[in-house]
Amino acid sequence: MTSYKDKIQISVAGEELSASIVTNDIANNFFAHRRSGRMALFLFGLIFLAGIVAFITKAMDGFDSSQRANWGYFAALFAFLLSAAGSAPLVAVGFRMTANHWRRPFARISEIYAVVGLLTIVCLMPLLALLPPIGDCSSGPCRKTLWFTSEYWGVPTFWDFAGLLALVVCGIALLLVSALPDIAQISALSESKSRPLLSKLTKFWTGTQSQWHIHRISLSLLGGFYFILLIGVQTIINVDYVMSLVPGWKDSILPAHQALTGIQAGVASVVIVAFIARTFGGYKKYFPMESFWSISKILLALSLLWAYFWFAEVNTLWYGRMPVEQNILKLVMFESYRLPFALNFSMNFLLPFFILLWNPIRKSVIGPTVASILIVVGSFFMMVRLYVPAFGIQDVTAFQITYVPAAIYPDFLDLIMIAGGISGAVFIYLLSTRIIPILSLWEVKEGLLYQRVRPFLRGEYQVLGKPK
Repeated sequence: MTSYKDKIQISVAGEELSASIVTNDIANNFFAHRRSGRMALFLFGLIFLAGIVAFITKAMDGFDSSQRANWGYFAALFAFLLSAAGSAPLVAVGFRMTANHWRRPFARISEIYAVVGLLTIVCLMPLLALLPPIGDCSSGPCRKTLWFTSEYWGVPTFWDFAGLLALVVCGIALLLVSALPDIAQISALSESKSRPLLSKLTKFWTGTQSQWHIHRISLSLLGGFYFILLIGVQTIINVDYVMSLVPGWKDSILPAHQALTGIQAGVASVVIVAFIARTFGGYKKYFPMESFWSISKILLALSLLWAYFWFAEVNTLWYGRMPVEQNILKLVMFESYRLPFALNFSMNFLLPFFILLWNPIRKSVIGPTVASILIVVGSFFMMVRLYVPAFGIQDVTAFQITYVPAAIYPDFLDLIMIAGGISGAVFIYLLSTRIIPILSLWEVKEGLLYQRVRPFLRGEYQVLGKPK
């Protein structure tokens, strides 16, 4: 006899999904790794290995602060991974607070990006050696920086590393706490799938009311800490590796602008993976068009907010008209790096704005996906136009830059490192999905409890309840 809960429907197409069907669908995809997935894992792993070889080859030519100009594109790669992958878990954190239904398929996709933080830690380590010392301002020229003095131990390298390490640890803890109920439930099937390790790791989880209460509180606390750490880390990284390397650059909006760009790229990265999971992963019925339609409104708002922050950033320098401010604008926007700036401005604001402005395009799956791809690419070029020129400045103790340096173009090894770094992030993400389901089982099943299909006149319509 079919119980009442087994008739709960989730799909707008009217397909009936019970809790047992959801468990079987996600568990089967979790255990059955397709050949295409293994091939993608091998391909991205191979490109990642090539990027490591390119890094080692380039490092053999010299690796110290005097060779800083050769590593600008590597710094841009690090900043891009930190912004896009590091900000993606905020999608789950922020949307959980709104208690909406459409965010449920995106939650686990965004949380798995926290594992990519391990790669950003590895990328930061060599950059710490390239950061020039602050110096003693009382005895001679020194580098202007966020920190008051270099007398305190570890300033600024220790605090940059400690901040990023805390961010990554908090993100992985958020992922593990969120995935604990799913792994515990899937462990019931692990014996037949030769995965007894799952049951050993989750044997303490029994799903009692007190455990669920602690689970929700833990997610809220970890989410709050992650948000605070992300904004703080983005700020000190931007100040130490961009503005403090360009003499005379004073801008209180730029760190916030980079953090906002990261949030925009994080949401876009989640949409791209959701499209891939929907199209090629066998999860089409769990990603209705309404979910893409809803998150596209967030993308549109973030694109407008990006333009506002850019205008506020450039407005002060433009109307100040001081020689150093004019040189900075020419350097990162209008002369030396005008092509990366044009791509950044077009892909983070103009093109997504005009794509998502139209409801027929926004109310689709492909429209938000195309806008998301543009945003991710544009975010990378923003890091190029910021970090590459900053690393190209040699005299970091000068009072201000008195000329506009020429653009530094990437060489072959730079291109291989960029491809390898991005492929490494994809490789780590794909590897993580072989351990943790890409869909949040408990959140999807929780959504079933708030959904019914009821007859009205001559049709049947989906009725949604409010969680609170």
